[in-house]
Amino acid sequence: MHAFQSDPAETVREWLAAASSVAVLTGAGISAESGIPTFRGPGGLWRTYRAEYLATPQAFARDPHLSWEWYNWRRGIIATAEPNTGHAALAELERRVPSFTLATQNVDGLHDRAGSRRILKVHGDIWTLRCTACTREWSDRRPSLPELPPKCECGGLARPGVVWFGEGLPEDVWSAAVDAARAADVLLVVGTSALVYPAAGLVQLAQSAGAKVAEINVAETPVSAMVDLSWRASATTALPQLIQSA
Repeated sequence: MHAFQSDPAETVREWLAAASSVAVLTGAGISAESGIPTFRGPGGLWRTYRAEYLATPQAFARDPHLSWEWYNWRRGIIATAEPNTGHAALAELERRVPSFTLATQNVDGLHDRAGSRRILKVHGDIWTLRCTACTREWSDRRPSLPELPPKCECGGLARPGVVWFGEGLPEDVWSAAVDAARAADVLLVVGTSALVYPAAGLVQLAQSAGAKVAEINVAETPVSAMVDLSWRASATTALPQLIQSA
């Protein structure tokens, strides 16, 4: 395996040109380029709370109003962000490849807004609300919700439609992501720390099935040494090069 290439764009373009099935896994790095904070890691505080404290079933049960204040704040930030050239390039790549699947760990909806259609939201969607009583789900894209916590029409409390720490991924979405990784000729891993499992395990699944795996990230990650190509670049720098003519 080779960690670096003299012209990674050309190499990945060649892989994509020969591929009939492409899978992509995106993480917080591509959204950060649109101005969305990661909410985790150094400086990832809201008031005096860490994300890991607020984004749990226990936190919601303890204080649903506090939990929703944080999500309302996040919705306001995300609502002002625009999809970037990395998002746009992936939407264009989808239009060119016979079979394409985009699995994202991001909950911000920027891939949808950029025009991607075959999206698997493995960590859910911040614009989706789910009733804790009747389990009904609905979309509400208002940047700020007027009532906190919001309520379902049945009267039950609604929670954000995201995967919290300590919760499993939605089974149907995760199963589809696994199938896409196993079927892919090429897997692109973009802007993810590759620390959050099981999503990071898609790399090994794709490799074991014979896919070429290219990582695009500004920093080294735990999968950098095992992929076929590790490209030290941002999503907005690298991804537009993949849809240019060689």
